Amino acid sequence: MRLLAPLPRLWSFAGLALALLFLPAAAMAAAPTQSFLQPMSATAQEQSAHLMRVIAVTMIVILPVLIGVPLILWRYRLRGAKAKYTPEWDYSGKLEWVLWGVPVLVIIVLAAWLWSFTSRLDPYEPVGQKPLQVQAIGLDWKWVFIYPEEGIATVDELALPVGRPVELTLTTDTVMQSMLIAPLTGQIYAMPGMTTKLNFAATRTGSAEGENTQFNGDSFGRQKFIVKALQPGQYAAWLSAVRGAPVLDDATYRVLRRRSVLAGARTDLGLSKQAIPIYFSAPDRSLFDRIVAKYHLSGDSGAVPALGGTGLPPKGGVSSR
Repeated sequence: MRLLAPLPRLWSFAGLALALLFLPAAAMAAAPTQSFLQPMSATAQEQSAHLMRVIAVTMIVILPVLIGVPLILWRYRLRGAKAKYTPEWDYSGKLEWVLWGVPVLVIIVLAAWLWSFTSRLDPYEPVGQKPLQVQAIGLDWKWVFIYPEEGIATVDELALPVGRPVELTLTTDTVMQSMLIAPLTGQIYAMPGMTTKLNFAATRTGSAEGENTQFNGDSFGRQKFIVKALQPGQYAAWLSAVRGAPVLDDATYRVLRRRSVLAGARTDLGLSKQAIPIYFSAPDRSLFDRIVAKYHLSGDSGAVPALGGTGLPPKGGVSSR
């Protein structure tokens, strides 16, 4: 009887252990996807497959070392009967070919794969016909997304329909930044006065996390946004809801351009102080182009202050921010 008494307690511990094991999995299921190992596009699928191929090939070099070192230590131990004493041995042609030939072949294979992979996944190359046009503006410390064809804009939320190609055109209205949406596409830089592009298409519904990977100040770690891959019907409903939001004009944009995180920007705009996306309707279709162009104007141009300055030092040496 004394041996059976602890069994209920053991079952309780087992149940607690199982709960702790599955809680993180449940939490991860509810959180946005953050890794290309959980791909939501063909691009991320290729990246994941490429990583698996690289690991498999590099194991050709790594596994012999992991297995061979213990075997050599055992075979040539002090009292080993099979260990052959050869003090004059210093060269083996077969071993030289293996030691140099295998790594060279591995490097050649990896280089060929990388060349093919990089060429195939060119971020500037469209992935389909009639892509959804989205303009992304990096700020301190948030992202503004303008849908010129849809007549809407968002802050820190990028919604897109599953199956439709997306062409994302990026710039920044502050320092250089770097956008990464790992489950959907690769990383690319955004620079003031310049534009770069990302082309991708979601293959399944879900939410992913996008971020800036280029350090740009105190709240760098909070400059993240949500990407929602929706079914076409859900995307149409989302568009209808956003089109009823306030207008994004120059005055509103000047507020967004302040150095603040999402919750701070909402407070500045008279909204609730929550870290939830902001929606706008009817943005000026030339806003993105004017933001890019103002970095090519002289510092005394009247057009620069209209969009909140450039963040670049004027001729006098004092920052306009």
